[in-house]
Amino acid sequence: MTLPELTEDIVALGLPKFRAGQIYSWLHQKYVASFSEMTNLSKDLRASLAEHYEIYDAKTVLKRTSAIDGTVKYLYELNDGNTVETVLMKYKYGYSICISSQIGCDMGCSFCASTIDGCARSLRTSEMLAQIYTAQRELGIRVSHIVLMGMGEPLLNYDNMLRFLDIITGEDGTNISARHISVSTCGIVPKIYELMELRPQFTLSVSLHAPNDEIRNRIMPVNRRWGVEVLLKACRDYIAATNRRISFEYAMMSGINDTDECARELASRLKGMLCHVNLIPANEVRENDYVRSSADRLQAFAAILEKNGITTTVRRTLGPDIEASCGQLRRNHAKEASET
Repeated sequence: MTLPELTEDIVALGLPKFRAGQIYSWLHQKYVASFSEMTNLSKDLRASLAEHYEIYDAKTVLKRTSAIDGTVKYLYELNDGNTVETVLMKYKYGYSICISSQIGCDMGCSFCASTIDGCARSLRTSEMLAQIYTAQRELGIRVSHIVLMGMGEPLLNYDNMLRFLDIITGEDGTNISARHISVSTCGIVPKIYELMELRPQFTLSVSLHAPNDEIRNRIMPVNRRWGVEVLLKACRDYIAATNRRISFEYAMMSGINDTDECARELASRLKGMLCHVNLIPANEVRENDYVRSSADRLQAFAAILEKNGITTTVRRTLGPDIEASCGQLRRNHAKEASET
């Protein structure tokens, strides 16, 4: 809960208002996982809090560290036994963490492992926070950048996502700059417009992955509801309202969406837009036949976009030796558990 909500509850319990600030600090600045750790509170108060509230924690089930680049992939178990994936990446500027917003995903993107078993449920705000807090506690580090690009569609967990962002950016909480946060969506157009009204300062990352409806319909079922033109109009409207650049994510799949023709069509559609294209070597998943584009093809595609005035980067693949892409570790762990 937010600090105002916690304050209201604490006062309703007959406790002094300042206790809410103490508790909030323990949760969102010291990242404790139990009330017993709140040592500036009396034992009776800690017992009372434990009786009235539950701290949703994330228990590390699996932790894999890449021998190639130090990327850490976590599989966390939540209080109800469900599991989610989180990826911690180290850059020159500090630590960035990619968290999940749902347990699985219902969007059905044919190239993604997260969606194969559907979505069990959306995560609570506290479960989204716990992914960050657990990693920080275990490694003794502070995360500076957050990406909501793990399992799930964040805009289908809209209210909990907004509460998460409120807490994680609040001065009384973790106090991470909104400009260091990216929120991903596969293109839930009504929610993009709803988000636009809030004039957010974080980066909106749109998983585009195709320049036209013919290709996008095949690989992303959401496009049959909101086609490319409708989605890009929403993006233009969002940029005009917020004056914030949008990032378009584009997973490159050999022979699917990586031709020169695709690059030229994409450049034409994005011309004049305040945006950035992030080309991603597609993660190869056992359950489908997609093959990532070659390094030469990625560079050729990027060159066409750049030639046409579209700012483009080719994402460096992180953690290839630890199944660091969305959904792979969780699915493989569940499969291994069922076979034992």
